Amino acid sequence: MIELDRSSSQPLYRQVYERLRHSIMSGQLKAGQRLPSTRTLASELAVSRNTTSWAYEQLFAEGYLHSTVGRGTIVAPQISEGLLSVSPVTARQSPTQKDTPVLSQLGNTIVQSQTIPATRPGKPKPFRSGISALDAFPYHLWEQLLIKRAKNSMTLITDYQQTVGYQPLREAIALHIGVTRGVRCQAEQIIIVTGSQQALDLAARLFLNPGDLAWVEEPGYFGTRNALQNTGAILAPIPVREEGMDVQVGREHYPHARLAAVTPSHQFPLGVTMSLKQRFALLEWAHQTNAWILEDDYDSEYRYSGRPLEALQGLDRGQRVICIGTFSKVLFPSLRLGYLVVPPALIDHFTTLYRSVSVHAPILEQAVLTDFMQEGHFARHIRRMRSLYHTRRDALVQAIQNEIGNKVQFQVPETGMHMVIWLPWSMDDVAITQQATSQGLEVYPLSQLFLNPTGQRPGLLLGYGAFNEEEIRTGVRQLAKVLR
Repeated sequence: MIELDRSSSQPLYRQVYERLRHSIMSGQLKAGQRLPSTRTLASELAVSRNTTSWAYEQLFAEGYLHSTVGRGTIVAPQISEGLLSVSPVTARQSPTQKDTPVLSQLGNTIVQSQTIPATRPGKPKPFRSGISALDAFPYHLWEQLLIKRAKNSMTLITDYQQTVGYQPLREAIALHIGVTRGVRCQAEQIIIVTGSQQALDLAARLFLNPGDLAWVEEPGYFGTRNALQNTGAILAPIPVREEGMDVQVGREHYPHARLAAVTPSHQFPLGVTMSLKQRFALLEWAHQTNAWILEDDYDSEYRYSGRPLEALQGLDRGQRVICIGTFSKVLFPSLRLGYLVVPPALIDHFTTLYRSVSVHAPILEQAVLTDFMQEGHFARHIRRMRSLYHTRRDALVQAIQNEIGNKVQFQVPETGMHMVIWLPWSMDDVAITQQATSQGLEVYPLSQLFLNPTGQRPGLLLGYGAFNEEEIRTGVRQLAKVLR
């Protein structure tokens, strides 16, 4: 009953194995039924004896076959009829209620509340946010550094490394953010992780119990909210005003929160900067209540007027701020490297927790990034991208003014790679987003970034970092068509 496809790329021994296994699982070969010897089967199939021997060996190892004195090779008696009667589930079948997986209470909460958009491989379409200028990345230089490391350093980095990360990279990061972001830290306070999402997850696990209150910006980043909710914490939405998160609202309504998550240098998504007054108010609250502050410093190096604003961590004298940074937004998304800057008293705690969920971040990429930073390429890349994003921001602003300026309102962003446009109150930003998708655009509805979107003005999030000027102008014309 075995038919082999000799034109297939699949090895013949694998075909023999799968045909026999299928016959056993489907019940065509019964428990205890005798099989021909490997020599006899090889002769019948016109294959080498090695082919059938390898197939039998795999079936023996997996428990499908059994060898007995006097009977030769038989189908294993312990293969139950119940197992043989189970129909394989295909991806197209919908599970019945009986088949629905039983999850924990927290597991159900997580899968029902997640709002992070699925990653979309391939060339981004206007105006996907959170994507850097992939067309302007120095790929050849990165390739050279990668090849050099692979040739000269692999014997040194192929063993397990420190959980907290590659020491030279931690030193390079500490030096860079100390100069450019005003972060006060030593290399020992840097913990390398696989992106800002893991950093948020680790911090949330370390500080929050189920039922604890956590301040989040309203509107705010979905990744932060999901990381906090995954611990069973209760989110307390604090409105974002012109000066950033309104700390007074938090103190009045949720004074005993355990944690506040903020993007002070470039608020996501509105783009405002937290004023010095609000920063000191937030630090004072954290110090008085023994609360913690998660500062997500995701793209604030790209400031177009003056130098980048210093991080909130640089003002903290009470050691209550955990600063988070990522290279995915600065270099390229698939570089899953980010970092935490933690107070000295928390280094061992974060390290122990991190070790329980991951050994360490990919070490070859850490080594290459170290060279990229130490040789000055990183700082030059930041300067080039700041100029490029400035140009692309201006192109987007000009195109909006030309095509849809009378239909929307916006503020010109001074930092980052995205902007928000406010739609007329009569419009539905979710419906607009769906129509824009059909026109080959990738915009994001602002209402989805509010915990409570009721009564909020509709708007769209537009990323411009990954698109040249012509793509931006064409995209705005298509968006104008959708709005009309």
